[in-house]
Amino acid sequence: MPIPTMKDKPESSGKLQRSIGFPMLVLYGMGTMVGAGFYALAGKVAGTAGLFAPIAFGLAGLLALFSALAFAELSSRIPHAGGSARYLEEVFGKQWLSAIVGWLIITTGIVSAATLTVATVRFIRDFVSLPEQLTLVAVALIMGGIAAWGVRQAVGVVAGICVLQIATLLYVVFGSATLPDPTAVSWAELLPPLESTAWLGILSAAFLAFYAFIGFEDMVNMAEEVKDVRTTMPWALILALILTALLYMVVSTALMLTIPPETLASAKTPLAEAVRHHGAWAVGAIGIISILSAVNSALVQIVMVARVAYGMAERDYAPAVLGRVSARTKTPWVATVLATLAIIVLALSLEMTTLANATSVVLLSVFTVVNIGLWWLKGRDKEQQPAGRFSLPRSVPLIGAGVSVAALLFKLWQALT
Repeated sequence: MPIPTMKDKPESSGKLQRSIGFPMLVLYGMGTMVGAGFYALAGKVAGTAGLFAPIAFGLAGLLALFSALAFAELSSRIPHAGGSARYLEEVFGKQWLSAIVGWLIITTGIVSAATLTVATVRFIRDFVSLPEQLTLVAVALIMGGIAAWGVRQAVGVVAGICVLQIATLLYVVFGSATLPDPTAVSWAELLPPLESTAWLGILSAAFLAFYAFIGFEDMVNMAEEVKDVRTTMPWALILALILTALLYMVVSTALMLTIPPETLASAKTPLAEAVRHHGAWAVGAIGIISILSAVNSALVQIVMVARVAYGMAERDYAPAVLGRVSARTKTPWVATVLATLAIIVLALSLEMTTLANATSVVLLSVFTVVNIGLWWLKGRDKEQQPAGRFSLPRSVPLIGAGVSVAALLFKLWQALT
């Protein structure tokens, strides 16, 4: 059966607008990954892997790359805002399955954004005494307003904050190099021995660090707003993940060379340990960037949720009202407004910890099914992939599925111990 291809849609008041080019898409992709995850996980990974934390981050990036490659090919084959939900419809031909996956992704996005909104407000209240509930509503409305304002504006904000995050991480590298009393660790000590004990710790830390890379999958939901999407999206996704992995490895290497892993593991804000000798302003700057990182991640989730809802409405497995696009801003404004209101309700009324932990389980399950789906699709319709399109060996999505299952089992093991 031939694979139906989706032609670029005309720019009209009812359709999304293609306005995002390759550089902005790469920065947007990095913005989905470079964020609060690394700020929180840097210490935990150091505590698990010790001096081999850079290897753990590199290995985690490699593990994430297998699934990223699957999403890259699918975004080239089926460039649709519905992302994973649309891919599974293409593979299995079951709208009910696509609807379930789509609503699960929407739910996890809203829960993640609500959790990040609460974290943002708590960061802010560490600096300024403000009424918590009013601040929660204000922060959520500002993010929702940016998401509804226009895709170029929303992507621009995400990319701008991403540049600040990268600059801050490079400043952490500089701070590490200028520590007045660094630990005496040589480069050779960062190379693990060929011993099972060392590599068990590295592997455990790599699965822990894997969660710092979750977010790359949100890029594919921009498929209907990207110029030359079939070429641009796959390579932007891959480049964003590789650059993020390299950045994490550089920063963790700088930390390992100068600060004991146990110090990082016990620190409330691990990255601040590298700049504390520069004074309170430096530590404060790390805190401010932490706030912006949480805002960035939450904004990405709102943008993603609105696009998935739009894509589902277009395929008739979500209410048609969610597919309404503003004639002026070219954004799915109804879906954005409803997502923002849901985030406010969750942030104000529910305990987030359990729900937030469940989101990563859902996403890893989706990664597994999407990888298996691509493996099946390539076996069924291998002759239908047009020449010149982004295409992988059939073994790659199978490896991606295995990695996702392993990460899922690791997450469940963590929850039980």
